[in-house]
Amino acid sequence: MNAKKRDPRAGATDGWLAADCGGADDTDGKLAADCGGADGPVLLARDLTVGYDGQPIISGIGLRLEPGRIVTLVGPNGAGKSTILRTVAGQLAPVEGTVYLRERDLSELSAQELAASLAQVLTERPRTELLTCQDIVEVGRYPHTGRLGILGPEDRAVVQRVMEVTHTWELRDRDFMRISDGQRQRVMLARALCQEPRVLLLDEPTSFLDIHYQIELLEILRALAREQGMAVLMSLHELNLARVVSDWVICVRGKRVFAQGRPEEVFVPEVIDELFDLRPGTYDALSGSVAITPGVTVTKRDECPGGNCHSRVEGE
Repeated sequence: MNAKKRDPRAGATDGWLAADCGGADDTDGKLAADCGGADGPVLLARDLTVGYDGQPIISGIGLRLEPGRIVTLVGPNGAGKSTILRTVAGQLAPVEGTVYLRERDLSELSAQELAASLAQVLTERPRTELLTCQDIVEVGRYPHTGRLGILGPEDRAVVQRVMEVTHTWELRDRDFMRISDGQRQRVMLARALCQEPRVLLLDEPTSFLDIHYQIELLEILRALAREQGMAVLMSLHELNLARVVSDWVICVRGKRVFAQGRPEEVFVPEVIDELFDLRPGTYDALSGSVAITPGVTVTKRDECPGGNCHSRVEGE
């Protein structure tokens, strides 16, 4: 007899589901390595509320990043995925709750301590003057240098290695502001990898990249997670890519965590159609694509009872 399939929407806001825990809340808030790998979670948050100026945007968030795991945030534009990432990165203070990095309160870490363990590639891009791509990447080594920030031979070797891995070494002498958006994205990834972090945060890292570099970037992230034990938390819009690269998926919608689970649990029509307010049956789980129905008219949200609005086919 087959076991009943878990609904990823059930208990999604309990704030403690994790890939290694199989969805079971059995840790009672402990920071010890009692669920998953021997090293325990490298980053942890429970019942986290994020927002701006003390005003909550999303509540009831639970995060548990294990070494070697990739956790992906998905959801509509404006759902708050970037706000979650900025809070975990230490750029925003939590409205409620605490983020722990290697069992230490994130707010108690110095900038150098934080940068030595956590790297980020968020949507903001540095505005530079007369800096080469190599100059930008070398910034990632500063948490590991002395007070003068002078790079030694080992640091320069790391710079070259990560630029070769991200295929940016050939851009090393180019002006950072005179390359394409996709090239800048790869340079920023190289800078983050230069930090040799335990946790890597990325906000829509595949934006501006063509399909070749999208796949290549995700292959790099997968290799870093599997071979170096790096924990990765990122947001993605490309559901087909999120489905194949993620170990755990968190769906954000309407000021809450709408659902979370393993990719095979989340990427099903009943979850994705509701998450993105699609016409039932639009998302195809087998191909990971959506169907475009001819003759569809758009219904304004304020014309939908209870705000439950789907496009409708003419003649219905």
